[in-house]
Amino acid sequence: MKAPRRLAPISLRTRLTLVFGLLFLLAGIVLLGTTYGLFQQQLRSGGTKFVSMLGKDMRETGDEEQRTADEGDETEGRSPSDQRRYAITPEGDVLTGATADRWIKAQQARVDEAATTSLLTQGGIALLVVGGAAAGFGWLVAGRVLAPLHRVTDTARRIAAAPAAGRGLHERIALNGPADEVKELADTFDTMVERLDRSFDGQRRFVANASHELRTPLTLGRALVEVAMHRRTASEDVKQLGENLLEINSRHERLISGLLLLADSENAITDRHPVDLADVAVHVVAQVTDQARAAGVAVRGTTAEAPTAGDALLLERLVHNLVENAVRHNASSDGWVEITTGVRTDGRAELRIANSGPVVPPYEIPRLFEPFRRLGADRVASARGAGLGLSIVRSIAGAHDGEVRAEPRTEGGLVVTVVLPGGG
Repeated sequence: MKAPRRLAPISLRTRLTLVFGLLFLLAGIVLLGTTYGLFQQQLRSGGTKFVSMLGKDMRETGDEEQRTADEGDETEGRSPSDQRRYAITPEGDVLTGATADRWIKAQQARVDEAATTSLLTQGGIALLVVGGAAAGFGWLVAGRVLAPLHRVTDTARRIAAAPAAGRGLHERIALNGPADEVKELADTFDTMVERLDRSFDGQRRFVANASHELRTPLTLGRALVEVAMHRRTASEDVKQLGENLLEINSRHERLISGLLLLADSENAITDRHPVDLADVAVHVVAQVTDQARAAGVAVRGTTAEAPTAGDALLLERLVHNLVENAVRHNASSDGWVEITTGVRTDGRAELRIANSGPVVPPYEIPRLFEPFRRLGADRVASARGAGLGLSIVRSIAGAHDGEVRAEPRTEGGLVVTVVLPGGG
């Protein structure tokens, strides 16, 4: 059973125009009805004057005929005053008595009907024409009144569509105009965005500063462990302990480097240079060949030219994180990683990395792009990383006005696709 189709919502501008038009039509109908009632009252009160006027004109133009009629009436035994009303038709016929009264009343009724028809017909047409013009004028006025609201909506939409949470918060509406409700709304929105912008900037500065501060003790700790391990008197237990400590130290260094890179990649890329994703992919594959061979994973692919523009170091980190994740989170044996680069039909550069591995539930895909999130594991760092790889990938892609998406393979593993603006 198909769901019922929902009608498209009517815009506020259309609703205001309909309200303006209906109110004007109602006011016009009331005015037209009032005019019609007054006109009918005037016609009824003026009927006697109309008959008297006709009688007066006819007496002035028919004195001789009246005297003749009066003599005939006296001969017939009727009073001359009973036959004093008469009328002459446009054809020249002379009507007297009741016949003249009926003719005069018929003429009055025709005049009333013609006047009423003219008032209602022409008045109705004029009302419709003026009502349509009023609706059009209302449409223009409503559009002008709602223009500031459209500006607020467009700004909010651009901020919401920013690839990163803190991106786009530098925009302001800065609405100029009278201090009305719309300007108050725009100023309140600007204040809210400004506070959010300061909050995100403070968060990024904190991450960067904390990461820099943590690097120094880690470097000193590594130096002390290495010195202790390389002493001539160092026992095997001390050397083994030193190797474990160095491994833990290395994980912490990778975590801090990831946090620094994540904080840097949240900023917009202003200085862009031509970069070919195919060259970056070949360079990264050469770096991870030993790691892939040790893990028993075969790396293959087809690298066609995929020109884009951006920061070469950040784009290298993007590809490196994806390839490294594909190698780490793979099958225990006979695993593979496939890398493909090229240009899409819309002219954008595309990087596609697929790998074998465990089956990934579709509902887990969004969580993989969150910081410190790992599939099927807790928040404790492991040898497979700190859970920042895909978060950094998404941030770098967003900083380059691109997008990244992941899809699970039915046989196991993932297909991650990165799309960046073309560099042509």
